[in-house]
Formats: sequence, structure tokens, C-alpha cells
Amino acid sequence: MKHRTVSDLMTHAVVRVRPDTPFKEIVKKLADHDITAVPVVDDEDHPVGVVSEADLLRRQAGLPEPAGLPALLDAPPSEPVRQGTTADALMSAPAVVGRPQWSVVEAARAMDQAGIKRLPVVDDTGRLVGIVSRADLLRVFLRRDHLIREEISGDVLDRTLGITSDEVGVEVTDGRVRLHGTVERPSLVPVVKRLCEGVDGVVEVTGTLGHRTDEATAVGRTAPGRLLP
Repeated sequence: MKHRTVSDLMTHAVVRVRPDTPFKEIVKKLADHDITAVPVVDDEDHPVGVVSEADLLRRQAGLPEPAGLPALLDAPPSEPVRQGTTADALMSAPAVVGRPQWSVVEAARAMDQAGIKRLPVVDDTGRLVGIVSRADLLRVFLRRDHLIREEISGDVLDRTLGITSDEVGVEVTDGRVRLHGTVERPSLVPVVKRLCEGVDGVVEVTGTLGHRTDEATAVGRTAPGRLLP
């Protein structure tokens, strides 16, 4: 089985900014390129953070309302709140990054654990080579049903497990896989399910698989079908 990698799904031409890029220029880049965030890179093109629309709005939300200015003038002096106006002050840091060779699962796990919506991708030297978003990762679920069925029947069942199409049939509808048939041993049932779930584009795996027990094999009978867990 060949899974699609981050390199297959990521945007290669990445819009980026420097730490000293001013607020308004960042806003303009987001608008001009119809994006919601940009990586911040140093002089060697290493990601040091990410500035998103949320970061920019957070800065704006911290500014005083004009209607409240008279009250501020009458208030006793206080320590001024620092308001960042360049990328290095606005960005979320450090940057969580991924690798081009990562699988969709690895990238999704990293993004979920960090609570982020996009992942800058770096090469072995740490230089920015792409960026992948949640929407990019979800593109694997647009894969056509017949391609999923061919991979499960050919790569997973036949070539990997030695199970022919006469033994186990495969139906795929909108990414939902249904298996039916008979495998050699009971222990193969969860293995089949797990491998099928790992195929790009699969939403769920259901069905009923029987298995040939030692006694049943001896007399040429099969055990009753078993629902996939």
C-alpha cells in the first residue's frame, strides 16, 4: 500500500513573512493571497512562528474603545500594555512543523495535539518547503470508491494477506467499506479490518467475515460469520 504523504498534499509555493514585517503588510498578504495565516521565517528560511488572523484580531481586541478615552485620561497612570506591530510580536511561537515524508495520519495527529489548523513543512535542514492545512489532509476523502476498492482487493487482501476475491468480497460506497466472506483464522478478522481502515479515503469498515477453524478445515466447513468489531 502506498499512502499519500504530506509532500503530495501540501502547498509548495508558501507565502511567508519576516519577523520585522509590519502589521498592515501581513494583513495585505493574507488578503492578496486569500489565506488565513503565514509562517514567519528567519534569514535562513527556518520557521520561527506563525501569524494567523486570530493573532491579528487578538491585537486589535486589546486596543481601547474611543468612547472610553475620557475615562482613561482621568485614571491614575499605569504600566502601558505592549502592543506588537510586527510579526515577531504578533506570531504564535515556536512554530510546530512537519516533514514532507509524513503520512496524513502523522500530520493530522501533530495538528490535533498542538491545536493548530496548518502545519509548516520543513526539509532536513529545517528550511521551509511547504505548508499543509486541515483542508489539504481532508482531500484524501475525495478519493473515488473504485480506487479504494481496487487497493483493498489487490494490495491489502490479495498481495498482503493472500486472500482472494473469491474468499472476501469488497463493496465501497462513499468511502464506507463493507466486507463479506471467509478468512482462514479468527485472528485475521481484526487484521483485515485494521489494514482496510489504513487505506487512504476509507471512512469506516463494516461487514461480516466467517473463518475456518481447525476443526472446520478438517471437515471442509466454515464457522459462522463474525461482525467486524
